[in-house]
Amino acid sequence: MLMKPKKLQPGDCVATVSPSWGGAGEPELRWRYEQGVKRLEETFGLKVIPMPNSLKGGDYLYKNPQARAEDLMMAFKDKRIKAIIANIGGEDSIRLLPYIDFDVIRDNPKIFMGYSDVTIPHLFCHKAGISSFYGPAILTDFAENVEMDPYTIEMVNRTLFSTEAIGEIQPANEWTSERLLWLEENKDRRRAMVKNSGYEVLQGSGVAHGRLIGGCIEVLEFAKGTELWPEKKYWENSILFFETSEEKPDPSLIRYWLRNYAAQGILQKAKGIIFGKPQDEKYYEEYKEEIKTVMKEYDLEDLPILYNLNFGHTEPKFILPYGAMAEINCEKRTFAILESGVD
Repeated sequence: MLMKPKKLQPGDCVATVSPSWGGAGEPELRWRYEQGVKRLEETFGLKVIPMPNSLKGGDYLYKNPQARAEDLMMAFKDKRIKAIIANIGGEDSIRLLPYIDFDVIRDNPKIFMGYSDVTIPHLFCHKAGISSFYGPAILTDFAENVEMDPYTIEMVNRTLFSTEAIGEIQPANEWTSERLLWLEENKDRRRAMVKNSGYEVLQGSGVAHGRLIGGCIEVLEFAKGTELWPEKKYWENSILFFETSEEKPDPSLIRYWLRNYAAQGILQKAKGIIFGKPQDEKYYEEYKEEIKTVMKEYDLEDLPILYNLNFGHTEPKFILPYGAMAEINCEKRTFAILESGVD
């Protein structure tokens, strides 16, 4: 069992960190960071503390993974800070691994949230035995132009500010992956929304219960075979969650990666799988075919699989707490998180 962090309350201090790409500190993107911070302050009543290295820009942070790790360690150690939120993902947070003190994380459990390449820091938390939150980032969801999406706001409140069971997660009515450049002149332009078709049951029947574990499927590849890869016990009776990044990996890669999970015995240990909406819904049908192909190859055609959920590289999004008990109901086509994310 993973330890749950304490819930957030208005007035709490939260840290912002750049464990991966340092874009939040680039002069031309600084407005975007400030916009995200403003939402944390005005929508949620939080006080924001940027960690010392987090705004030093892309070049500095790329060259200094140790500085990124120091920020993370400092944020966990600082007693004032109740939550840590990633500014954005990237592609090299695996380089922080040599500089991580897992005891620091274990001894200071607190909310940690982000997605994409932030999958790796989630695995730092997982190894330390604390539950973290696969969810919104500052530069994307919090800094959404004009205002934050009400769906994302509701999910932040339900997951981080409440000790009630999170409950059923309804599909978002609309979604967007529109690529609108982060230029200050676009500040008042909303991205175009598309009607959402809801969840699909790819296979399986009945109701499945399991503990949540997963992340961005490409980023998880960095962790395989390292000390970060979760022990066998964590894959048992799990509900796996996978999503793909804005790089929109070729469908054949989904097949290869899933075969590896099967070869490790992980798919056989799972109670079910949920897949996030592919960005722009590119390869929407192709990914489904690859998933079903691998399940057939390994005689796993009864494993409940839900597809097209609003998490990961799509906006708006809900939040997945690692280790929380979740439910896939194939008959009703529903997904629920059966406990609170926080204490």
